[in-house]
Amino acid sequence: MNTPVTDIEFLSAYGQGFARVAAVTLPVVPVNPAANAAAIIEQARALSDDGVCLAAFPELCLTGYAIDDLLLSDVLLSDVLAAIEALRAASADLLPALVVGAPLRLGDRLYNCALVIQGGRVRGVAPKSYLPTYREFYEKRHFAPGDALPVGVEAIELPGVRGGTDGSHDDAAPAAPTASAGPVARVPFGANLLFEVDDVPGLTFHVEVCEDMWVPVPPSSLAALTGATVLVNISGSPITVGRAEDRALLARSSSARGLAAYVYAAAGQGESSTDLAWDGQTLVYENGELLGSTERFPDGPRATVVDVDIEGLRAERLRQGTFADNARTLSAPGAGGPAQATTFTDPAAFRRIRIGAADLAAPRTDIGLRRRVDRFPFVPDDPARLAQDCYEAYNIQVAALVQRLGAIGNPKIVIGVSGGLDSTHALIVAARAMDRLGRPRSDIHAITMPGFATSAGTRRNAEDLAVGLGCTFEELDIRATATQMLTEMGHPYGQYARTGVLPDGVSERDLYDVTFENVQAGLRTDFLFRIANHRGGIVLGTGDLSELALGWCTFGVGDQMAHYGVNAGIPKTLIQHLIRWVVSEELFDDAVGRTLLSILDTEISPELVPAEAGGAIQSTQAKIGPYALQDFTLWHVLRRGSRPSRIAFLAQRAWSDADGGDWPEGLPQAERVAYDLPEIRRWLELFHRRFFTNQFKRSTLPNGPKVVAGGSLSPRGDWRMPSDAAATAWLAELERNVPSGEPTDKNQDHRPTA
Repeated sequence: MNTPVTDIEFLSAYGQGFARVAAVTLPVVPVNPAANAAAIIEQARALSDDGVCLAAFPELCLTGYAIDDLLLSDVLLSDVLAAIEALRAASADLLPALVVGAPLRLGDRLYNCALVIQGGRVRGVAPKSYLPTYREFYEKRHFAPGDALPVGVEAIELPGVRGGTDGSHDDAAPAAPTASAGPVARVPFGANLLFEVDDVPGLTFHVEVCEDMWVPVPPSSLAALTGATVLVNISGSPITVGRAEDRALLARSSSARGLAAYVYAAAGQGESSTDLAWDGQTLVYENGELLGSTERFPDGPRATVVDVDIEGLRAERLRQGTFADNARTLSAPGAGGPAQATTFTDPAAFRRIRIGAADLAAPRTDIGLRRRVDRFPFVPDDPARLAQDCYEAYNIQVAALVQRLGAIGNPKIVIGVSGGLDSTHALIVAARAMDRLGRPRSDIHAITMPGFATSAGTRRNAEDLAVGLGCTFEELDIRATATQMLTEMGHPYGQYARTGVLPDGVSERDLYDVTFENVQAGLRTDFLFRIANHRGGIVLGTGDLSELALGWCTFGVGDQMAHYGVNAGIPKTLIQHLIRWVVSEELFDDAVGRTLLSILDTEISPELVPAEAGGAIQSTQAKIGPYALQDFTLWHVLRRGSRPSRIAFLAQRAWSDADGGDWPEGLPQAERVAYDLPEIRRWLELFHRRFFTNQFKRSTLPNGPKVVAGGSLSPRGDWRMPSDAAATAWLAELERNVPSGEPTDKNQDHRPTA
C-alpha cells in the first residue's frame, strides 16, 4: 500500500495556517538613533530565532517620541537615515518584517512614519495620517499629516539607504547613487500600502501610527476591507489613568469589525518624563479575542509573541459576505475623474507590496503554537463568561418556547423524560416557560417510557424531576408493545421473547441490532405524538446539536422529530454546564437541585440494549466518540469549515496534556482527560463519515432556536448541504495529512540565511 503524499507539514503552525507576530516595546535612548537601532536589531534577532515573521516596535522608536523640537534637527534626521541603513543591512539575515517608527523628511515637510524593513530592503513607509494637537499633544508643530499627501506623491527617497523598492514589485532596483550623496533608496510612501507575504498565504498586513486608531474611521478599517488580515499600530501614547483600557477597547473593536488581527506596541521605558509617563503596553487581538499582552511599566524590553490564525480569519470573511459588500460600497467610481491626493479612503486605491518567498521563508517545522486552543469551543473556561453564556443560552431557549406556545394557542407540552441530560434540560426549559406564561406546570405532561434497558436509577431520576417540578407525570412501559412489533415483523427477538430459546445461528447479542433499538425509539415518539393529539398538546423535542451533527437519532418516527426542538441549538458539552448553572441560580427548589445533580453524574446512554450480566451499560460515547472531541470538531467544521488535518492539529494542541491549560469550572475531574493523536484521528474520521451520511436527518429538522455563536444545523439557518454529498474528499485529506501515529518533526528549519 502506497503512503499518500502529504500537502503540509502536520506539526508546523505556519503549515496549518498560522503566522507568528510580535508586538515589542523596548527602552529607548532619546535622540540616539544608532543606539536604538542596535537595540531593535538585538530584539529582532531573538524574534527571528523564535519563528516570528512580523514584528512591530513603537512609534518614533529610532529617536524617542518625546523629544519635541529636536525632531526638526538636521543632525538628528541624518542620524535617523544612518540608523535605517543599519536596520536594513541587519534585516538581510533575519526572518521577520520589522515595523519601526522614525521621522522622515519629504520636501519641506516632516512626517511621523512607520517603516517596513525586511530581507535587506525598506519595503515601504506609512506616514501617520492623523496628528493629535489637543491636550498634551501638539504634533502639527513638527509633522505634516499623511492622510492627504500632495497629488502624485507615491514614493519617498531615503538618502544613504540601500535596497529600496520604487513600486509594487519586490525586485525593483534602488535609485542610482550620486557621487556626493551615495545610495538613495526610493520606496513606496503612503497610508494606503498593503504588504503581502507570499510564503504565508493570506498574510497581508497594513501599518498605521498611534492616533490613527483613535479616529472614527481609522486607515486600518479600509485596509481590512482591501484585504489586510493583520493590522499593525505602532504607538507612542503616553499613559494616563484609564488609557490602557481605552487602547484595548479600540484594538479589540478594530479586530472584531475588521475580522483581522490587531497588533499594538506602545512606547515605554526611556521616553522623557518631563511632562508625561509611559507604560510600554503591547497586545494582540484577533477578531475580538485577546491573544496576548505583556506587563505594563516593564523594566527592559518585552514582546507579545502570538500565532495569528490567518486561515481562520479568511474563513470568517468568506462566510460573512457583507464584509466584501462594504468594501464595494466604499470603493471609488471608475477612472475618468480628477486626480486625487494619495490617501487611504478608497479601498480600490490601496497599493500592494509583495514580500517574496525567497526573502521571507516561514519555517515549516514544529515551532509550537503560541495561542490558547480551547478544549471546549462551546464552553468558556472563564467562570464569569461561562455563567453569562449559560444565562443567555437558557433564556434564549425559554424565550423561544414562550413565543412558540403563544403563537399556536398555548397548548400543553408533551415530553418524554428518560432521566438523561437532554430530556432533563428540555424539561427545566419547559418549566421556566410555563412560569413566564403564568401557566401551571401541570400543563407539562412528562412521560417516562421504560424499555428493555432502562435502569432503575434513570427511571427514578425522571420521576423525581417531573414530580418535583410539579408536572403531570406518568409511566408508559413500551416493552410489551415493542415485543409485539418485533414479533409481528419476524425479528428474532420476538421468537426469543416467546420461547426463551435463541433461533438457530443467533447469539443473544445478535438480537440487539439497530432494528431492536429503533423499534423502541420509534414507539416512544409515536406514543408522544398520539398523546399530544389526544390531549391538545405539542411534542417538545429533546435532541441536541451534537446528536444532530453525528446523526445519533432515529429518523422520522423517532427522536429526530418533534413539534418544536428546543435543544437543537445546544451542544452536548454545554448542556451539563447549563444544568449546573440552573442549580447554582436556585431557579427551582433544593429537591429539584439534588435530582439535577444526580442526573449530571449519570453515564450518557440511550439505554436501548440490555447490559450483559455484570457488564457495563450501553455507552453512547464508546460508540460515536467522546462528545468533548466531537464537539471540538463540530465547532471547527460549522464555524470555520476547517479541513480535517487542521482540526486534528488543533485538537492535539488542546487535548494532548490534561495538566496543561484551563478547564471549564465545574467539569468533573474524571472528565479532565487527554487524547493522543491516534485517538483524535480515529474519532475525527468517524465524525466526518457520520456527518455526511446523516445530513438527511438535518434537512428535515423541526423548528428550534439557534443558541450558540458557533452555529446551528437547521437547513433554514446556518447549515445547508445536499443529503447525498459524500465525505470522500475530506477523508482523503485526513488520510494524506494526519499521521496515523504520533508525528515527529523530520524537517529542517529553513529560515533565510546570509
